[in-house]
Amino acid sequence: MTDTPVSNEPIIRLVDVCKAFGHLTVLDHVSLDIQAGKTTVILGPSGTGKSVLLKHIVGLLKPDSGEVWFENQRIDQMNSMELVKPRQQFGFLFQMGALFDSMNVQDNVCFPLGEHTSMPKAQQRERCTQVLKAVGLEGIENKMPVDLSGGQKKRVALARAIVLQPKVVLYDEPTTGLDPIRSDLINELILSLGKRLGITSIVVTHDMTSAKKIADRMIMLYDGHVVADDVPDRFLNTSDKIVQRFVNGQADEEDLKLIRDGFE
Repeated sequence: MTDTPVSNEPIIRLVDVCKAFGHLTVLDHVSLDIQAGKTTVILGPSGTGKSVLLKHIVGLLKPDSGEVWFENQRIDQMNSMELVKPRQQFGFLFQMGALFDSMNVQDNVCFPLGEHTSMPKAQQRERCTQVLKAVGLEGIENKMPVDLSGGQKKRVALARAIVLQPKVVLYDEPTTGLDPIRSDLINELILSLGKRLGITSIVVTHDMTSAKKIADRMIMLYDGHVVADDVPDRFLNTSDKIVQRFVNGQADEEDLKLIRDGFE
């Protein structure tokens, strides 16, 4: 695996995207350009549309209005069959890893190859060894998920996410449930994939330590809107009160008052 040149062109574009579930508006006229080869971190309180945004990017959800583009293709207008090919350019690391408990590590990692390619079994095994080595887990092909630690499961899931050599990897809370040392391993892997393979990373997280380490760009969603979008230094030093409360882990004064009043 060698360093890959990175394009400065946006690889993903969201144009005025709106999404509601019943009376709840989750995304409200969201527009974003995602630069190829960079790590974009999406922050915000729970329920503000971060995971919904990821699902729009990969075509799992369609907007009520607006447009979603991947490279030069408008994917929000594609049907399920048309989406098969562009989706192969995406890897998705789910919050809990989502490994198949009945399959060993090798079969888990090779699963996308069997589903989406005609690659011979021997070549699949070679690719599995390659991506496991990339995430620091060479030699565990025959282990079952139950025999792995939480951090190892996340790394196996990441190996599976990159086995098709995607252009983009989407991460949904990648450090959730991990101790600080294992979390830092995931951070280093995200950085390495960008540097070595030119992979575009989009990371949804509440982990500010992780965000500060990996981000080329930070975006904050709040009530379905983009309320901040900048490089880390400017993002972290903004005077916006909503952003500062989140960055510093400070509860809203009105919520605190309700709690205090409840004990009076």
